[in-house]
Amino acid sequence: MSSRRTTRSGNANRIHPSAMLPVAIIAIIALLAGLFLTPWGRVGGSTTVTAAATPPTAAAPAPTATRTPTATPADTARATPTETAQQRALPAATTVDLDASLAAALPTPAGGNLTVAILDTASGRRATAGATGRSYATASIVKVDILAALLLEAQQQGRGLTADERTSAAAMIEKSDNDAADALWADIGGAAGLNAANTVFGLTSTTPGTDTYWGLTTTTPDDQLHLLTAVTSDSSALHSDARAYLLDLMDSVDADQAWGVSAADEAGPTALKNGWLPRGDTGLWVVNSIGRVTRGGRELLVVVLSDGQGSMDAGVGQVEAAAKAATSALVTALASV
Repeated sequence: MSSRRTTRSGNANRIHPSAMLPVAIIAIIALLAGLFLTPWGRVGGSTTVTAAATPPTAAAPAPTATRTPTATPADTARATPTETAQQRALPAATTVDLDASLAAALPTPAGGNLTVAILDTASGRRATAGATGRSYATASIVKVDILAALLLEAQQQGRGLTADERTSAAAMIEKSDNDAADALWADIGGAAGLNAANTVFGLTSTTPGTDTYWGLTTTTPDDQLHLLTAVTSDSSALHSDARAYLLDLMDSVDADQAWGVSAADEAGPTALKNGWLPRGDTGLWVVNSIGRVTRGGRELLVVVLSDGQGSMDAGVGQVEAAAKAATSALVTALASV
């Protein structure tokens, strides 16, 4: 600017013509310098940013669509289905073979055959020990099945039991009256009626006796657990009032029949039904007991079936010893899992 020369003419300031060339050169240099230094044409790296370009990525917020969120306490507390199953699985070290536990606890039979089956109603776990795989004649325990069949039939017909049916039912269960059983066996249609009801109750290995020989019905311990479940469980096809009625009768058996699985009960009264039958061809006895007991604070459905017993008393002794030993073993085994 020191080369600029000016003269005054009135109020205007003019550049002398002789100074125009240097001024023009300076202006061109300034224009070129500005071009190189403005954001529209900065040079100095491997990247050229134009006016249409987006802001530098370093200044933009990181995208969230592809990020994995950090788990919150609520997220980490929510296990996947696989994790839940693994957490609930019993460790191998504490898994107990309930069948083996019962087998080890059962006293050695003094004679004949004997099988025990138990179901813990709370956990649904069951165990069987003794002469497994056998079928037994029911003797009078089938009377529970006969009454359950009658109650199911009445329920399907939308009616209650008649006065005569109630009288017979009470005598059949509480006193084990055979005449009453004959009457109700006829009412349900005999073998066909029992089969129809047992299909509903889930009994698959029970064969009714022919004609009027209901006591010669054959069954298995597992089927008897299914029958007791039908009598006690809310999932039963029998309505709650029918179940309560049958259980009340089983709670009220005559004192001389309060033996068998009741020997294992710690709370009482025990809902049970016993059966005993001498076999004419051998002179040996069938002695059975089924029912619901409380042991170690657990509700257990217990079935003890036996045959080939030398006498009724011998059979009762074996049934009671087996019931006590088996329920105690099962409660102990369940406590360890």
